Amino acid sequence: MAPRSVRIPSRLPILVVSGGVLLPGSSMRIPVHAPRNMQLVKNHVMKRNSLSSIIIGVATTTSKDPQTEDLAALHEIGTAAVVAQVTGTNWPKPAYTLLVTGLCRFKVVDFVQEMPYPIAHVTQLDKLPGDLTDVSDEELATLLDTFKEKAHVLVDMLDITVPVVAKLKKMLDSLPSQHLPDVFASIVKASYKEKLQVLDAVDLRERFEKTLPLLIRQIEGLRLLQNSKEQGNKKNKKRPDVRIVVKPPGEGGKRSIRIVGDQDDDGEVDEIAELENKIKQANLPAQALKVATRELKRLKKMPAAMPDHAVIRNYLELMAELPWSKSSPYQLDITHAREDLDADHYGLDKLKQRVMEYLAVRQLKNNLRGPILCFVGPPGVGKTSVGRSIAQILGREFHRISLGGVVDSSDIRGHRRTYIGSMPGRVIQGLRTVGTNNPLFLLDEVDKLGRSLQGDPASALLEVLDPEQNAHFTDHYLNVPFDLSQVIFIATANTTATIPPALLDRMEVISVPGYTQEEKHHIATRHLVPKQLKEHGLTGEQLQFSEEGLKTIIGRYTREAGVRTLERRLGAVCRAVAVKVAEGLPKPKQHAAENKEVPSKEEDKTEEVHAADEDIKVPHVDHPPNLPIVIDDHAVKDILGPPVFEHEVSQRLNQPGVAVGLAWTPMGGEIMFVEATRMDGDGQLTLTGQLGDVMKESAQLAISWLRSNALEYGLVQKSGQDLMENTDVHIHFPAGAIGKDGPSAGVTIVTVLASLFSGHVVRSDTAMTGEITLRGVVLPVGGIKEKVLAAHRAGITRIILPKRNEKDLQDIPSNVRKELTFILADQLCDVLKAAFDDGFPSSKQDRSISSKL
Repeated sequence: MAPRSVRIPSRLPILVVSGGVLLPGSSMRIPVHAPRNMQLVKNHVMKRNSLSSIIIGVATTTSKDPQTEDLAALHEIGTAAVVAQVTGTNWPKPAYTLLVTGLCRFKVVDFVQEMPYPIAHVTQLDKLPGDLTDVSDEELATLLDTFKEKAHVLVDMLDITVPVVAKLKKMLDSLPSQHLPDVFASIVKASYKEKLQVLDAVDLRERFEKTLPLLIRQIEGLRLLQNSKEQGNKKNKKRPDVRIVVKPPGEGGKRSIRIVGDQDDDGEVDEIAELENKIKQANLPAQALKVATRELKRLKKMPAAMPDHAVIRNYLELMAELPWSKSSPYQLDITHAREDLDADHYGLDKLKQRVMEYLAVRQLKNNLRGPILCFVGPPGVGKTSVGRSIAQILGREFHRISLGGVVDSSDIRGHRRTYIGSMPGRVIQGLRTVGTNNPLFLLDEVDKLGRSLQGDPASALLEVLDPEQNAHFTDHYLNVPFDLSQVIFIATANTTATIPPALLDRMEVISVPGYTQEEKHHIATRHLVPKQLKEHGLTGEQLQFSEEGLKTIIGRYTREAGVRTLERRLGAVCRAVAVKVAEGLPKPKQHAAENKEVPSKEEDKTEEVHAADEDIKVPHVDHPPNLPIVIDDHAVKDILGPPVFEHEVSQRLNQPGVAVGLAWTPMGGEIMFVEATRMDGDGQLTLTGQLGDVMKESAQLAISWLRSNALEYGLVQKSGQDLMENTDVHIHFPAGAIGKDGPSAGVTIVTVLASLFSGHVVRSDTAMTGEITLRGVVLPVGGIKEKVLAAHRAGITRIILPKRNEKDLQDIPSNVRKELTFILADQLCDVLKAAFDDGFPSSKQDRSISSKL
């Protein structure tokens, strides 16, 4: 309440409000947005040290635009108010809110200034609280008694726990009489127009007459609300969020009452009953059924407006839709399984053999737990498509889960139901999607899992991929065990180097190497060419690939382990042919109204057509081309341009200091040239080409072995002479932008250095791989099949391998073995003899020492 002795000044700064009315004796929060109001706060309010001495005028505007600057639209009667509080901020832009308390009414006489904020001459209309101590008019006294009676009834019906209501009830009897209408008109529900009428009622009697109907209307509304609640309790029906809307008197003088609220209609009951039936039909296990029943009871007791209602409902819908006991029917014919695999995939003999073993055991024992297979191989060799074929053979549902780039363990184990947006993990979501508890899940790119602050998803997969644990897999969102033992998990990866050892231990790794040239030819003929013809709208009667054309595309335009680039090249040829076929189709007839010149048939026009990202000149013809169009060696060059890969081995190995090594990469095997040169210096060794620590150590081993055996191999003339005396050696691995590391380049580096210091040229048809020791022993390496296939693609016919890798030659296709010559080396002297045309001279032919044990 404002002080009793305060009298308003004759000049007041005016704060313009819209959509609200401040009555004397009441408080109101006013947000400041309009430019003039902002200037008033900055220049008049914020510069005062004490807010209690600041009195302003609050006037409402009748304009529809709240930001209006027209002072003529202000209501002529306003309320003088004291500023109780100022809140707000100056960043990023000024925004204030004023808490003001009304003192008395005033009338604007005229404006002293309008900018930057209005200041007006005002006349005080009513007295301040406490100035009227008695009421002499009998009629006014009767109105006052009736008003106080109704006021006590209203206060008793309000919630006493609200601080404002409790304070009003205590000071109701001590409140000044002339301020009662204004205070209660501000707390009851009234329209903007009704409050404006109370503000305009300067006469006290008129003010009571305007406010008393509002008071009675509020009491009637509260009574109706109480009656409706009592009736609802008797009928055991809930009506949440019920509110009574009592419209003000209309033209006929009658009030209308309407009950508005969220009705608990039969639709909500039917949906919960339907959900309960779904849970009963889902045949849940005992533990899951216990949890679902408990949550269902909570859902029935919970109002639909509560946030947890939707959370529990979504959880129960997931429980009802999961395939707890729904399985795909057993469907397996082992006699046709191999035929189906051979029809869908060419090659991949080792992988097919393992799949057939599983299928055979599955036929003998139906309750075999799902295996955890991991197909490891370069991209484009058919790892994902083999998984889809296995699902078709078994009659299982197929679901692919891409794990590339996953860094959150919640993607696997799900989110806990403690915050908004929680959801189950990808495993449970996949089971919900397929609708059976024995599908085939393909965990794609398992080697590309990441790790972040949200957890390690690879660790979350440990329980999923462990046959001894996944029978009780617990998702964080589901929070009850789910049996994953019947699910077949197949993972794919390009390399096992980035898979954590604990996760790799739970999977059976099956290597899927790249394809040979012959296998690529069969795949292109049986699968890729028909697929590309169909995708480009062509038929076998319009386009045909010759044997020479396919071999040229495979050998000179692709050099990869898989067949994806081959498929792109075939698609480029199909696009070029599609242009030619489309140009030869009959042109649509033109309308008579279109007068266009038609070129004569004798004109020979040629236009440039872009196909396969190359510029191809295709003759423009008005008649169909001669079909079918046969793609031979010359047509491939015209369409795809110059060959991308050439046989450069013989060109680069025509001088000493160069040799060809074999390397393994996640993309398949590759050939690797190693070059060395010597110059005057002080015995330093320089290595370039983005080498890792292992490759650098192999180079140090190679130079040390040659220095210690230089005299025996004729690289120095006398004993005690150092091979590196006054000489610097630079070893370079071309393609320096690509990082290279691995224990398989030692043999190649020794051969390069021996060629450099002896002046002998390494055979151009030979490649080699193997690691060495300081004593000259050749150690075995991995990736033999991929390396041999890479050498075969590059046109190399002789390969030097460690003798202990002889067992790995069985994995190489027989047609490739027939075209290659393998030299198995146990010592470095064997490598040097095989790497040069006339061998390599050695003073000691056998350096091995027999054991004394």
